Amino acid sequence: MMRHRLGVMTRFPRLRAVATALPPHRLTQDDTLAAARAVFGGRMRDFDRLAPVFPNTGIDTRHAVMPIDWYLQPRGWAERAAAYEAGALALLEDAAGQALARAGLQPDAVDAIVCASTTGIATPSLDALLLERMGFRPDTVRLPVFGLGCAGGVLGLARAAALAQAMPGATVLFLVVELCTLAFRSGEATPTNVVASALFADGAAAAVVRMDEAGGGPAILGSGEHTWPGTRRVMGWRVEDDGLGVVFAQDIPELIRTRMRGVADAFLARHGVAVGDLAGLVCHPGGAKVLHAIEEAMAPAGEGLADAWAVLRDCGNMSAASVMFVLGRRLAAGAAGLQLMSALGPGFTAGFLLLEV
Repeated sequence: MMRHRLGVMTRFPRLRAVATALPPHRLTQDDTLAAARAVFGGRMRDFDRLAPVFPNTGIDTRHAVMPIDWYLQPRGWAERAAAYEAGALALLEDAAGQALARAGLQPDAVDAIVCASTTGIATPSLDALLLERMGFRPDTVRLPVFGLGCAGGVLGLARAAALAQAMPGATVLFLVVELCTLAFRSGEATPTNVVASALFADGAAAAVVRMDEAGGGPAILGSGEHTWPGTRRVMGWRVEDDGLGVVFAQDIPELIRTRMRGVADAFLARHGVAVGDLAGLVCHPGGAKVLHAIEEAMAPAGEGLADAWAVLRDCGNMSAASVMFVLGRRLAAGAAGLQLMSALGPGFTAGFLLLEV
């Protein structure tokens, strides 16, 4: 068991607080289907065949940084970048403020910030832009992370934990924001773009991590990742003239069913744990088919999947931010014991993090 294997290690990075934030524009799935029909219906002969994907996603509502009419017009890089910077900073300020307040801290107590995002570009990076805006110290260590995609919630939190271990006594703030809706490109009338419009949403989260003694919050016992060879085209972005074009393969659920369990078992074994020892799963809700595949691959572990379904239903697929919403729900509901966080992102990469609550 974990306690026997790592019993000599008395200190782990701990989660002092977790918080989430959603943008102001709430969309129902009926709203997005109507908008997609207005954009694509006259240009795609098979739109009616694809339309059932909207009610079948498991999503009822989601949130966007811009009103729905904004997405119906062609937008270039400059407009998308401006919307990304403004929307991302507002959400991060909200989430970070909540997390710090829950930890009983002010911004000037933060020693390092890890900020993960893959749905836009800002230079200076978002964490730098937040320094004066929120009152962080000028000597705050910053680590912006781009390119992890949906795995960024798990692997970004892992980087924050590693930084906390490398900086004894430091307070590390983990931030993640994804504005997936800004990648919607009305000019691309393809099945992949229609499916993306049925799934993607916006959101942000924050967590405070410290190397505290027992009682300081859930312990981050370890993290790991696995990138499968020959799978780089499974998921990611294409850089187009007018924005980022979504890339995801139809066989992602099958890849989860056939390949995820082996690498999850290997990760757990390195920490002296088996799936049967887990008290729950904290997984990224990429979509209904993805969650069904995870349920099949990770059986008999299944506690916590209801929280993933609830986040998908209420918030949609917010890429890297989603798993932090699931974690927040699990902790608020009083989850206890060993929890396996997981998410899959471009690479094609599985990210894992083992928590003890």
